[in-house]
Amino acid sequence: MTVKIGVLALQGAVSEHMDALTDSGAQAVAVKHIGELNDLDGLVLPGGESTTMRRLMDKTGLFEAIKSFAASKAIFGTCAGLILMAQKIEGRQGPHLGLLDIDVKRNAFGRQVDSFEAQLKIEHVADDFDGVFIRAPYIKSVGPDAEILSTYDGHIVACRQGHFLTCAFHPELTGDTRFHRYFVHLVMENK
Repeated sequence: MTVKIGVLALQGAVSEHMDALTDSGAQAVAVKHIGELNDLDGLVLPGGESTTMRRLMDKTGLFEAIKSFAASKAIFGTCAGLILMAQKIEGRQGPHLGLLDIDVKRNAFGRQVDSFEAQLKIEHVADDFDGVFIRAPYIKSVGPDAEILSTYDGHIVACRQGHFLTCAFHPELTGDTRFHRYFVHLVMENK
């Protein structure tokens, strides 16, 4: 069974996510308008700048549409997507989508010049995944329903809660599709 997964195409590494999803056996679709959510089985919220992405989501009407979509469909947020999904964001009053019971620190690993790669062990995915961190956040804490999937230097960098998956790094930039395949499997389970 092929699943149809959208990638929010307002900002970020959209084509890289679409390629990784296609290589993982899914049909990938760029999402710029509300109607494009209608027949999707899952959605990826890519990296970028979370405040800008939120503004664009509000402008296009996608913010409320994605909140409704999330009630029954799987969502994978990477980097800024993680921030959009968090219930608590350090230094910000209130959440964006507020889908995951996590508390996030933005730009926690430093600025753009502080970008780095690190080998990660990701539960259910890989013992040797190359994590690409670019102005990356980290998860300060998770609620009781969230499963920690990976840590780096004592900080949580990936987790899952029900049909929501998130990570602080950019798996789409590595050519390694194992994390995307894990999301495709999660989407199939949730269908």
